[in-house]
Amino acid sequence: MGHKINSNAMRMGISKTWKSRWYKQGPEYIKFLHEDKKLRDLVRKELSAAGIDRVEISRTVGACEVNVYVARPGVAIGRGGAGIETITKKLKKVVDTNIELKVSEVKKPDMSASIIAAEIASGLLRRMPPKLLAMNAIEKAKASGAKGIRIWVSGRINGASQARTIKHHDGPVPLHTLKANIDFAKDVAETHDLGKFGIKVWVYRPESAETESR
Repeated sequence: MGHKINSNAMRMGISKTWKSRWYKQGPEYIKFLHEDKKLRDLVRKELSAAGIDRVEISRTVGACEVNVYVARPGVAIGRGGAGIETITKKLKKVVDTNIELKVSEVKKPDMSASIIAAEIASGLLRRMPPKLLAMNAIEKAKASGAKGIRIWVSGRINGASQARTIKHHDGPVPLHTLKANIDFAKDVAETHDLGKFGIKVWVYRPESAETESR
């Protein structure tokens, strides 16, 4: 089961917590769910250059707080906070309550599965070899203190006519151990000539090591 299900979902409530914190019932639950999806998509689109680890949304009566954890907060905030103001105006069009956008820095971005997957996808769009991208990511993650890491890249590797999957790993990644601090993410790189590439990343981090904000 550990190999078939999303590693984050499997550990929800054990070693992982929810990224949306609010409670509603009936039609309002559906409304909030769709709003959260729109908020996350907008934030990831606008702040992709900052290296997003995760987007957390919490709601209270009449207020919504969006906390974005990034590798490069300076890129997200912009000069004099101009970037935050611009994105906040766009977010206000999605929800009908007061909204506050916060940006927090990730301590160890090289151990964030989401950031690793996004960087590999960006490299594939620049026609860099998948093997080189994967090996560089593994080296950085291990240097940051990761116990183990696994990377899969699927698609027309090196321009081959038939799609295949290359798999690289270093160290243990115990997917069946629920208490193991495993971070999982996937991304897609859509190239003009070779079609889509799928990227999956699993990072086994030490219990004390987190990618939380400073």
